[in-house]
Amino acid sequence: MDVIKGRVWKFGDNVDTDVISPSKYMEAPMDEQVKHVMEAINPKFPHEVKTGDIIVAGRNFGCGSSRETAPDLIKKLGVAAVVAESFARIFFRNSVAIGLPILVCPKISEAFEEGDILELDLEKARVKNLNRNIELEGEPLSPDMLKVLEKGGITPLLKEVAQELQK
Repeated sequence: MDVIKGRVWKFGDNVDTDVISPSKYMEAPMDEQVKHVMEAINPKFPHEVKTGDIIVAGRNFGCGSSRETAPDLIKKLGVAAVVAESFARIFFRNSVAIGLPILVCPKISEAFEEGDILELDLEKARVKNLNRNIELEGEPLSPDMLKVLEKGGITPLLKEVAQELQK
């Protein structure tokens, strides 16, 4: 996998899926839903986030309901990765399943400020703050998780496997 580099958007602890993907927009078309991602915490985020930006968060990111739209909307906004102190288990699993790069990294919150440039090597579980010359070690992902992320999610991986079996 390639190294991911992008501008940081910083969030705190316990960002729940109801904030990431507000329920009042659940029936709206996807292009309307993305306009409201995390607006309750940072109203600028859904309008100013750029493709390749990275979310840095505290503990328990993605807690709350098992809303599958939460990681999907983050990915549709063009966010390149989410790095947090910890994740709610189902959010973590859903992120890998749809191909949203994700990494647990202790002390990430204190190493980054909003707007810093983060460099992420998922294979090595290494995170660098290029503004402050700080390097952190995250919790390595399994080879299977890395393969799913490399293929862009479980669906593209399964399509590739199916094509191979048909040969």
